[in-house]
Amino acid sequence: MSVHQGLSVTGVSKTFQSGGRAVQALENISLGLPAGKVGVLLGPSGCGKSTLLRMIAGLEKPSDGTITLNGRAVNRPGRDRGMVFQDYSSFPWLSVRDNVAYGLKINGDRNALNEGTVDHFIRAVGLEKFADVFPHQLSGGMRQRVAIARTLANYPELLLMDEPFGALDPETRWQMQDLLLNVVRKERSTVMVVSHDIEEALYLGDVVFFLSRHPGRLRETIFTDFKSSLPQNDREAFLQSDDYRRLELHIRRLMRDEGLDAA
Repeated sequence: MSVHQGLSVTGVSKTFQSGGRAVQALENISLGLPAGKVGVLLGPSGCGKSTLLRMIAGLEKPSDGTITLNGRAVNRPGRDRGMVFQDYSSFPWLSVRDNVAYGLKINGDRNALNEGTVDHFIRAVGLEKFADVFPHQLSGGMRQRVAIARTLANYPELLLMDEPFGALDPETRWQMQDLLLNVVRKERSTVMVVSHDIEEALYLGDVVFFLSRHPGRLRETIFTDFKSSLPQNDREAFLQSDDYRRLELHIRRLMRDEGLDAA
């Protein structure tokens, strides 16, 4: 794999102006996410996880540093990046099929529409029986499936997700986590997720980037290579793994240390 393939964040800082004074949200963040991997931004509340994700999306600009995706500078939003938010962002007046097709239509991508891309991703997220249903007729988890399918239908090089399952009940959240892993493995997607949940971070991520409390700095990079020896999507085996327990305890200690530092 080329060193340029994937996401690269180099020396990124972000300062906001608030009440006439400068407030630094992020300081000198450098990290890399190889193509085809799932990364998770984890850390205490207020550490700048969502701010960093928005800069990767091109929705905000760094005060210092650079962000590149597959060797190209990120300066603005682009079709090479797709974003899924925590709230259910489907268009209520459109059916599931028309929601998933929306991005392709506004971008004039007739080839993708004609090649069955929409139906492919509707099937991928398990909504083929609901293709002609409207969002208000769906559960929260199903509406989030629509958002994921709509984003993936544009074949982004990087899928960005800001606490996408945070509003769901635990059982639905687990189902959506498994669905996401199945889809990204099949599509070989590169994904960066913001999470506040340690179990979710370790379950989804190939690599977890732990940020310190405000101003956010990259305190530690944690790899989850132990999962390669476990059955895929076997949550019980995952939770019972000694490596999972060790890393969960380690991250809890990091969280505790950040809390003590803040105090």
